[in-house]
Amino acid sequence: MRKKSTIKTYSEKQAKTMAARGASQTDWRRVNAMTQDEVERLADQEEGPLPEGWERSAFIGLPPAKKEIHIRLDEDILDWFRARGARYQTRINSVLRSFVLAQQGRSKPQR
Repeated sequence: MRKKSTIKTYSEKQAKTMAARGASQTDWRRVNAMTQDEVERLADQEEGPLPEGWERSAFIGLPPAKKEIHIRLDEDILDWFRARGARYQTRINSVLRSFVLAQQGRSKPQR
């Protein structure tokens, strides 16, 4: 049984209308006042620092199609990924992709 998603999608026009009427819960003044160093420090606190040379593995383009499967994972591994928040399945996929590419001796998917 699938969980109900809490993600809501809005068009750009809808988002601007909501922000104009004060419906946004983001403190944009605070966000806009942040320095790049502060943004990077906060990102490091949430996800940890990026490894040296991470940009070499960046891929621009559409990812391969996903296929829904059922997989059994050790409970502690699943807990670790879930503790990092939403999109944990995407993170698991990224870790698996990195492993496969490393085994193949590549740092980027080939198209």
